Amino acid sequence: MTESGEQEQSRWITTVIMSTALQNHEISTILQRQQHRVRYSESVEIGSVIFSLSGVAFILADAQDLLTTGEEQFFKRIQKFIKIHRNSFLVLSAALHGPEEWDVMFRIQTRFLGSNLRIIPVHNTPETVKLMLTIAKVTSKPRADDIRHKMAMTKAQIIENSPIWKMRQEYQLHCN
Repeated sequence: MTESGEQEQSRWITTVIMSTALQNHEISTILQRQQHRVRYSESVEIGSVIFSLSGVAFILADAQDLLTTGEEQFFKRIQKFIKIHRNSFLVLSAALHGPEEWDVMFRIQTRFLGSNLRIIPVHNTPETVKLMLTIAKVTSKPRADDIRHKMAMTKAQIIENSPIWKMRQEYQLHCN
């Protein structure tokens, strides 16, 4: 088996910092079951999940809670969150993303347009954990370098095998 195949099959385990409000949440349980090192902190924003080795942070929100409790206070929390975390994601959860939920998402996008906040709609907890781990994994230093290298190799291969590139080379041969 190749070295990259072995890397892909090995389990990726990281440290996750979560707000203490999520201590008894299903997300915490799933991460611990997958043997990630979960640490809790009262000093991070409520609903935060931070992958410090990857440099990404997520703030979890339920669309229905936003509809019932009002947005202004939540917008202040998001503002504080994106000031602290350069690579930030809002994970907006709803069992069904109907017109009301999409409207909430639109208002959040409009409010934070031009910021470093990215909004990701999700439907359930396992989906939330999977997306957070995927983003954290691909942005972790060794993994990101590996992906950049593979992208550069792929780009070079595409250019090399491009019919346009071959025509250009033939044209240059005929001109010389």
